Amino acid sequence: MKLKASLYILLVIFISSCGSSKKSAATTSRKTEASREVPRAYPRSKDENNVVSKAEINLASLSPVELYIYNYASIAKEEMRLYGIPASIKIAQGILESGSGNGPLTSRSNNHFGIKCNGWKGEKVYHDDDEDQECFRKYNDPKYSFRDHSLFLFKRNRYAFLFDYRSDDYTSWARGLKRAGYATDPRYPQKLISLIERYNLNEFDKEVLGKNVDMPLPKPKRISKSDLEFYLVKKGDTLYNISQKFDITVEKLKLINRLKNDQIQIGQELKVKTR
Repeated sequence: MKLKASLYILLVIFISSCGSSKKSAATTSRKTEASREVPRAYPRSKDENNVVSKAEINLASLSPVELYIYNYASIAKEEMRLYGIPASIKIAQGILESGSGNGPLTSRSNNHFGIKCNGWKGEKVYHDDDEDQECFRKYNDPKYSFRDHSLFLFKRNRYAFLFDYRSDDYTSWARGLKRAGYATDPRYPQKLISLIERYNLNEFDKEVLGKNVDMPLPKPKRISKSDLEFYLVKKGDTLYNISQKFDITVEKLKLINRLKNDQIQIGQELKVKTR
C-alpha cells in the first residue's frame, strides 16, 4: 500500500514537471519571437527591387508644404539672383496658388502660378477660373513656370515699384502685390506673410543676399507714362482681356480713355500702355 502511494506521488510530480517544462518552453519561445527585430516596411521607389534611401524616407514624412519648400527653394533662390524677387515671396505664392504643387491645374500643367495663355505659343490646358474653361500655360518642367512668374512681375510696369523695396522686405512685397492688383483676395498679403513666418522662408532671402542685405539686385526698366499706343477693338474683346494683353488694369484703361463704364464697341480706338 505504501509502495502504491509512493508510486502515485512520483507520477504526479513527473506529470507536473512535464507540464511546467512545456509551459516554460512555450513562454520562452514567445519571448524569443517577440524579441526578434521586425524589418521596417520602407517605402519603395518605382523599381520595387530597390529600397529608397534614408533621405527619401525622411521626405516621406514631410507635410505637403514642407515638401514643396524642399523641392522648389533652390529654384526660387536662383530666380531671386536673376530678377530680384524675394525667394520667400515666390515660394509663398507658389504654395498658395498651386496648392503646394498638388492643385488640379498644377498637377496637369506644372503651372504653379496660374499664368494664363495671353499669346502663349506652347502647350495649353483649360481650367475653370474666373470664367469657365480658361486657357492656361502648360510647362514641361516646373522651373519654367517659376521663370514665367519672374518675367510676369519683372516686365510689367504696374509691379515696377515693388523692386524699390529692400529685397529682404517680404512684408512690403506682400502688401505691394495686393496693391498692384495681383490678387483679388483681400487677405492675400496676410496669407503670404503667415506662410513666410511660419516656415522661416525669409532665411532663403538671407542666403541669397549674404551679409549685405542692401546688395543691389536686378530692377526692371520702367515704362514712361507718356509711352502709349493705340488699339483697335475687335469682335470678342473686353476691357479685361485688353488690359491683360497690354499689362494695364481695367480701371487705368478706363481712366486714360475717359470711359464711364465697361462698354466698348468694335472698331473703337483705345489708348493702351505698351509692355
